[in-house]
Amino acid sequence: MGSIKYKQDVERLFDKSAIVSNASISRIIGKKKNKDYTKRMINYLIKKNVIKRITKGYYTNKEDNLISVLCFQPAYLGLQDALSFHNLWEQETIPVIITSKNIRIGIRKILGKNVMLRRINKRYFFGYDYHQYGNIALPYSNIEKTFIDLVYFKENIDKEVLKNIKRKLNRKKLNNYLKMYPMRFRRIMGRYLK
Repeated sequence: MGSIKYKQDVERLFDKSAIVSNASISRIIGKKKNKDYTKRMINYLIKKNVIKRITKGYYTNKEDNLISVLCFQPAYLGLQDALSFHNLWEQETIPVIITSKNIRIGIRKILGKNVMLRRINKRYFFGYDYHQYGNIALPYSNIEKTFIDLVYFKENIDKEVLKNIKRKLNRKKLNNYLKMYPMRFRRIMGRYLK
């Protein structure tokens, strides 16, 4: 394909950002160029192994699939992944992305590794904080929201894990979060808190 006019500018964009969208590459190339040129540029960089496709319209030059959470915004890393992050259990897990976006849920291969995608109602989308991960910040559910999500998604909670969660959680924050849920769900949560 020969030398590409905007190659260095696009590669610099990937050095500045962990994830780059199709739209960002189009802006560098310029509005005068057509969409085909952007697609050719992306395909060329993928073929040369300079960048990798994360999901439709998003690319990276990194190897870690945790950053894929940034492609499904609004989203956060939660459930078993958050348990590991908060040192509430010692098992290794695949990244679990919880999003309110209308996407296909289930296990996906991203950057050659498995990632679990779960969908949550928009009104239950809260309770996460950004934590530094290398030179980027990733959203993880806090302990209270992780606990609620485990029950909400009907995940099996080991007795030892439950004990660890109860020891570390903030009851006041948990009670404030539970006000967002129906009474039936609050009763279920109450059984876990006994």
